[in-house]
Amino acid sequence: MSVRFILGGARSGKSRYAQELAARLGRRVLYVATAEALDEEMNSRIEAHKKSRPFTWRTLEAQTDVAKAISSEIGDAEVVVLDCLTLLISNLRGRDSTDIETWEKRVTAELETLISLMEVTPSHFIIVSNEVSLGLVPPNPLGRAYRDILGLANQMLAKHAEEVYFMVAGIPIPLKGRTCSSEGGLSLERG
Repeated sequence: MSVRFILGGARSGKSRYAQELAARLGRRVLYVATAEALDEEMNSRIEAHKKSRPFTWRTLEAQTDVAKAISSEIGDAEVVVLDCLTLLISNLRGRDSTDIETWEKRVTAELETLISLMEVTPSHFIIVSNEVSLGLVPPNPLGRAYRDILGLANQMLAKHAEEVYFMVAGIPIPLKGRTCSSEGGLSLERG
C-alpha cells in the first residue's frame, strides 16, 4: 500500500499538487472525482478541473461508494487520485437529512472499506481533503458536525498514509513521510 494524503484550505493548490505527484508516480492514472454539479458555479469548477488533467487519465465520477467504484474500475491503473474526501463526506450525509450519528457511521464504513482496498491494491493512492478546523467555529450544529466528522476522517486517512502534506499558498509542507520523523512533523536530521 502506498498512500499520500494532501490536506489544505480552499484554493491552496491541493489538486494541482496531487496531479503533479500522480504524473511522477505513473502514466496510467485513475482520477476519482467526488464532486456533483448541483449549480452552475460548481459545474464551472468541475470543468476547470477536467481541463487541468492529462487527457490520457481515466476519470471515474463517484459521489459515494468510492471503494466499490474504484475496485471495479481500477484495471491497470498505477495511480489512483481521489479528489476529494471533503465532498465525499458531504455526499455521504445524503439529501434525506440523516441524523449526525448515522452520517458518522456511513463515513466510518466508507473509509474502512477504502482503507481495506488500499491495503490490498498495488497502485499508489493520492487522496485530497480540506482542512476545515483552522477557521471560525461554524454557527450551526450541522456545520460543526461536518467539521468534526471531516476532522476525524482526515485523522483516519493520515494514520494510514505513508506521506502527508499540508498545502499553503501552493507550497506542500511535509507532515509525515520520507522527509519527516516517523511520528509526523519535520525531522531535525540532515540529509
